[in-house]
Order: sequence, then structure tokens, then C-alpha cells
Amino acid sequence: MMRWNVGRLEGCMALMAVLSIIPTVQLSSQEPFPTRPPAPTPLRPAQYPPFQEAALPNGMTLLLIENHEQPSLSASLSFRAGSAYDPAGKEGLSAIVAELLTKGTPTRSADQIAATIEGVGGNLSASSSDDFLTVSSDVLSDHADLAFELLGDVTRRATFPADEVELARTRALSSLEVELSQAEEVAARMFAKEIYGRHPYGRSTSSAAFKAITRDDVTAFAGRRLRPAGALLVVAGDITLEQARALATQAFGTWRGAPPAAPPSPAPPVKQGTDILLVHRPGSVQSNIVLGNTTFLPTDTGYYAARIATQVLGGGADSRLFLILREQKSWTYGSYAALRRNRGIGNWQATFEGRTAVTDSALAEMLRQIDRIRTDVVPDSEVAAAKGFLVGSFPLTIETPRQIAQVVATARLLGLGPDYVRRYRERLAAVSAVRARAAARRVYRRSALTIVVVGDAKELYDKIKVIGPVRLVDIGGKPIDPAELNPTGGPVAFDQTQIVARSDSFQAVVQGKPFGAQTATVRVAPDSIVFTEATTIGQFVNQSTTLVLGAADLAVRRTDQVGTVQNQRAETHLTYAGGRVKGSALVPQQTGTPKTVTVDTTIAAGTVDDNALNLLIPALPLAEGRSFNLNVFSSGEGVVKVLTVKVAGVENVIVPAGTFESYRLELSGMQIPVVMYVSTASPRRLLRVAPVGAPLVFELVK
Repeated sequence: MMRWNVGRLEGCMALMAVLSIIPTVQLSSQEPFPTRPPAPTPLRPAQYPPFQEAALPNGMTLLLIENHEQPSLSASLSFRAGSAYDPAGKEGLSAIVAELLTKGTPTRSADQIAATIEGVGGNLSASSSDDFLTVSSDVLSDHADLAFELLGDVTRRATFPADEVELARTRALSSLEVELSQAEEVAARMFAKEIYGRHPYGRSTSSAAFKAITRDDVTAFAGRRLRPAGALLVVAGDITLEQARALATQAFGTWRGAPPAAPPSPAPPVKQGTDILLVHRPGSVQSNIVLGNTTFLPTDTGYYAARIATQVLGGGADSRLFLILREQKSWTYGSYAALRRNRGIGNWQATFEGRTAVTDSALAEMLRQIDRIRTDVVPDSEVAAAKGFLVGSFPLTIETPRQIAQVVATARLLGLGPDYVRRYRERLAAVSAVRARAAARRVYRRSALTIVVVGDAKELYDKIKVIGPVRLVDIGGKPIDPAELNPTGGPVAFDQTQIVARSDSFQAVVQGKPFGAQTATVRVAPDSIVFTEATTIGQFVNQSTTLVLGAADLAVRRTDQVGTVQNQRAETHLTYAGGRVKGSALVPQQTGTPKTVTVDTTIAAGTVDDNALNLLIPALPLAEGRSFNLNVFSSGEGVVKVLTVKVAGVENVIVPAGTFESYRLELSGMQIPVVMYVSTASPRRLLRVAPVGAPLVFELVK
């Protein structure tokens, strides 16, 4: 029963009293609803305050956008210290430096810095992009002095505590693992590498790079790149130039030094033809497409026409790619195109995500639309819609002090000129349909496109090779022979000495946080081996598994599994004998009603039950570079699949149980790919299991 409190009752009575005095409005039947929208008003200049500029004695540039409408201000300090300046082999260093800037100075700990800025309702943060590292603060204008003080403290005197370095590394590795499990992110990484090659824009972070970064690297990078000469301080809001200059001088006036000149970057590769890089993601039910090419420097005057053309092609819900691939074909939730500017050479790209079955058709349609916008003059209605959106929405990007600071900083850092922001809408509005087509012809290099497709190559290879030349690689970029897409499984001789009596405990980790547990026990008898697992993952999974194997041949004799998955009963009971497997499985479904699978089928000699993989894979004759194809009976589906186990390398892996030299094993061919780490020392132990595409990891605890 709902109980009303006095405040709620009084509030309702007050509302009723107000409503009672509002006059009733009568809609005349003589005034029908308009059938046409009102005519647009003439384009007016955006109400954008002019900025003022001052050069500080130490080489820092101060830009001020004075606006006293609100008692707040935003300050950002940018350095040429983005990921493009990361040393080779230590990609991600700039991002780690940015994260650590606010984690301590000689006079303030990380907690004290956070408490100080949050105590006045402000914020302080740092981030790294391709070209720049930026430290920002937003406060009420009464606390402008604190914002400048903290900006100066963290940029000049960050201490980079060793424990914070390790925490940052751990977070980076965890984020990287999630990133590599997402097809969209894999496609973006591969696309950048393809179009930029050895140029810094083409490099990506890696587990090895993060592990190679030391505290000395962090302090050295900050000492070299975070220097006042050439830095840009942008302040927007309720403050005068005199006040901003005085606060900047107080915070940075005694700071001296210039960053070293960056070595020349290798030029992006020049493509001679359009081709397709197919990234094999076994078992993926969806595919991601990214296609495009490099474009021009940020100051290129052709940007405005190219921006209109790209808006027409794929800029939003009324664009060609979206309307055709989503609305007409129902192949995707969205397909888009974007024009990207960097300090160096930029790029354009079109993207798609959809079902594997329609990937080849979607790619062909995307190429058809690129050809169309390059050859046909864009109708005036589409040009007007694109300009209307871009011109009309621009004022919304400069409403707050933070937005103004970001827009002005970006324009200055990219070298776009002092009148860029003021004339942006005017230049877009001047683009004609003919200029848009000319820009499309120039920018969309149809005969030299880079096309990246991430998905199940087993389903895609034959379909897309008719569209263009295909290079096949794995998620790590290693070439794959197309013949490997359809492997043949067979018996494997396991190393029985690797299977010994033991009991291991694992923790289930979701996005870096413990979320469950698993115990695995092996009991060895003269004639049999009994393997049991008990798994709990939050409130979603609770199940136990028991397998009985023959001690002499490691052949599975019986599997029993019971439990619940997302509140649905899950059971498996199978017996293996005489070349057959018989039994039943109760398999949870997305509908909420479990499905019963009856099993009675022949299997080839050496076929392995999928529930036995955690026990048997460490007993494979592992060696760097080797691969194995196993026939595996998928108990939940009632079919035999071929599981490929590749020994991708030897790495040191850190788990709660300690640091171990391990084999990195990449498993594919089952429902989802899995990365597994197994100790190199005998008897081998399972150390870590990470399903690809899921933020779930199992790690050995003891």
C-alpha cells in the first residue's frame, strides 16, 4: 500500500490550485494544422565572443574567450605530446602519462587533489589524443585561482608514484583486453595500420608495449614533452584577460623549456589499388566493415566541400548509407561515414556492422554509393539538408565555456586560423552541389581504397573475394592460409604426465573486478581420472560438472553437468562408449525456456567432450608455433566441431597465484574464440582463460 506523506499531498494540492486558474484554450475549428513547415530564417552569425591572445614570456600562448553570462570558467592546457610521440615499442605511454598527472605532486596526494577540486564543485582531468596531451579544469569563476594552481601543480610537478604506475598499467591492460574483444575496435585498429603504415597514426597499443613501459619512461616523457614553449592555454568564461594573464604568470611564469623537435614521420603508404583485408574472427555472427583512405592536412581549403559530401554519404540518419543499408535493406542498425582531421594527414572512413550473411551485399552497396556520389551531381535537396544540419547545429557546440574552449583549442592546435570558428558556417553554406561532387572525386579514392572486414572468414572469404583481392589475417594481423579456414580434426596424443591429482581455485573477473569463482579438482585412480568443476558467476551462473576419463587413454567415458544459467535449469548427461555418445542436454535459451537436446550419434576416435578441454588442453604436446585440430563434441549443441588450438607464443602472465612463464593458446572453432594461458613448467597448470568478445576472465588464485 502506498503511504502519502504530507509534503507530497501539499505539493499535489498546490499544483491543482495552479491548474485551476489557468484559462482553458479553445482550438478553433477554423484554423487547421499547417500543412507546410515555416520558412527558414536567414542565416545569422553565431553569437560567438571574440578571443584575445597573449604570449607569455616562457613561450606559452594564452587564448581567452571572455564571457560573463555565467559565473564559471574552463581552462585547458595542451601540449604536443599525444600518442604520435610515443616511442616505438611503448605505444600507450602518452595515455599513461595523462592518467598519472593527477595522481600526486610533492604537496598533494591523488586523493588530496581529487578532494580539493571536488570540494569546490569543479573537476580536473587529463587526456591524450593522437597529437596532443591536454589537461583541463572546470570551476566556478570564484575559484579560478585554484584551477590555475592545480593546472600548474600537476603539469610541472607530478611525481608519478610507482604504485600508481602499476595501477595505470593494470587498467590499461584490462581495457586493452576488452578493446581487442570488440570487432569494431579491431576493425579500427587494422584500418589505421593499413592506411598509415609505419606513420605514428598507424600504430596501436599492445600488451607487450604496456608491459614494457617503466616509471622512468613516464617521467622522461613528461619531462621532454610537457614544456611551456609551444604549449597552448585556452581559458573561456567569466574572467578578464588581465586576471587570466596574472593567474597564468603565477602558475607557469617561472617554468622554462621547450620540447625537442619530433623526428620526421614516415609517409603513409601509397596504394596502387583497392583491396580487402579480411580479419578472421571465428564464430562471429556479425561483421564489421571499415573502408576509406587518407585525405589531406587540416588546413586544406577543400575540407568544407568534403564535409558536405561526407554528410550526404553517411553523416546521419538521413544520409544515403543509413537510409539504404538500414531503412531499405534492414541489414544494420546504422552505417555511417566520417571525415577526420589530425595535425598531420587526415582520413575519411565509412563503417558498417551487421549480420555475417549480408556482409558481402552490404560492402557491394557501400562501394556502389561511393561510385554514385563521385559521378552524379548531388541533388540540391540533399545538399540543402546536409548544410542545414551542419550549419544549424554548430552553435550548439559553443554554448558552454568548456565547449568554447574545446572548439578554440582544436582550431588553434590544428593551425586553422583565427577566423576559422567565426567563418565556419559561412564556408559550409557556400558549398555547391558541383563542389561537393568534385570533393567526393578527390577525397574518395575509389581505385585505391583500403577495406577492412572483421568477421568469420570461414563464412565470408568466398563471398567477398569476388568484390576485390582479399588478404586473410588473424586478429593479431598474422597472415592465414585460406586452406586453414576448414581444418580437419583427428586424434591427438596427449602427454599423460601433465595430468596429476590437484585442486585449483580460480576467480572470475568482469571488467577488472571479481565477480565469481571456479574450483577444479583432479582425482587420479589406477583405472580412471575424475575431473570436477564448480563455477559461480554472480547471480547468472551456478553449475557443477563431473567427467570420468579412462586413465590409460584419457578418453571421456561420462559427463554430468547440473546447475542454472540466468535462472534457467541447465543439465547434461552423456555416456561415451563404442564409438557413440548417448544422453541428453537441457540447454538455456534467450527465450527463457530451456531446450532439450537428445543425443545419440557416432563419433570419430579421439573425439573430446567440450567440458574436458580445461583438463586436456594443458596435456597437449605444446611448443611455440605448433597448432592442433581436435574433434570436440559440443554437448550443448549435440554436434562435433573442429577446435583449433594455436600456440601463439610464450609470455609471462601475472595472475593472483603469481607470475608464470606460459604458453599463449588461441582457441577457435567453438561457439566463441578463447585465449588461454598454460604454464610452461610441468606439470602444466591452467593459468588464465579469456573468452574473446566477453569482459570475463578466469584467473588462477591458488
